[in-house]
Amino acid sequence: MSIRELSTAEFSAEVLDASVPVLVDFWAPWCQPCRSVAPVIDALARENAGKLAVFKVNIDEQPELATQHGIRSIPFFKIFVRGESVMEFSGARPKSDFDTLLTTVID
Repeated sequence: MSIRELSTAEFSAEVLDASVPVLVDFWAPWCQPCRSVAPVIDALARENAGKLAVFKVNIDEQPELATQHGIRSIPFFKIFVRGESVMEFSGARPKSDFDTLLTTVID
């Protein structure tokens, strides 16, 4: 399963107006921790299909989104519920950490 990359133009419609919680992965291709956590993010998207939307934002291609969301280190993750950022965290983590964090926003 391939997670879609978002542009600045798509961000509002896909993330802020989403009917389900959204996990946004801010990353860059040169970032080794970003690449190492990518299979975990893919698994989360697969396992939570229909209950959680997952998108990626390449900070090199979308620097304005990175600035707008205060991204200073990557990988950086934000979870949005009904258009509001309800959780954010950085760094590559094991899947169990993501599962635990997501239980608070996925019914």
